[in-house]
Amino acid sequence: MKFGTSPYPRKPDPKALEQFLVGVKPPIRFAFPIFPSALSSSWAPGNTSSNFRSQLCRALRLGGQGLYSPTAPNRRYPDLITQRLLKAALAGHSRPYETDELAALAQHCTETEDAAKKVERQVEKSAAAMLLESWIGQRFEAIVTGASDKGTWVRLLHPPVEGKLVNGFEGMDVGQKLRVQLIGTDVERGFVDFERVR
Repeated sequence: MKFGTSPYPRKPDPKALEQFLVGVKPPIRFAFPIFPSALSSSWAPGNTSSNFRSQLCRALRLGGQGLYSPTAPNRRYPDLITQRLLKAALAGHSRPYETDELAALAQHCTETEDAAKKVERQVEKSAAAMLLESWIGQRFEAIVTGASDKGTWVRLLHPPVEGKLVNGFEGMDVGQKLRVQLIGTDVERGFVDFERVR
C-alpha cells in the first residue's frame, strides 16, 4: 500500500464489510463479552428463526469484538446513579433518590444484568454446539464438572467445551476423568450431548 492511500472505501459499504468479515474468520473464542439487549431476542433460548445461525456466525466471526461497550446501558445506569449520589453528597445537597426509589432501581439493574448474562451463556453454548456439530461420533478425554439430580456435566480437555453426559453417568463424581463420545448437538438450543466410553 502506498503512503497516504487508504484500503477503505470513501463511503460505508455494508456488503463489502460482510465480505471482509467472511474472509477474515478469526478463531472462535468462548469467553464472550456481554451482548447488547437489542440482540438478546435473536439469541433467546427457544428461538427457531431462520436467521439464528447467520446471526450467531456473524458474532463468532467478530469474536465478540465491537459487541460490548463499557457504556452498555446495563452497566452505565448503575454508574450514573452512583455518580448522582456522590455528586449530591459532595455538594451537601439532599439525596436525588428516596430509599424506595433506590431499591426499585437496584432491582431493575439486577434483572437487566441477569438477562444479559443469560444471553451470554446461550451464545457460548450455541457456539460450542456449532463448533462440534461436524464431530459427532468422535471420542474425547473429559472431566466431570457437575453431578446432580438435574444431570451430569463434563468438560472436554480439548477443545474446552462443556456438555451433558446423557449415557453412562451412573456413579460419576465431580473431578473424575473419563473418555466420552459426542452423540449429538443442537445449535439453536445450545445442547452438546455425550455418552461415556467404557
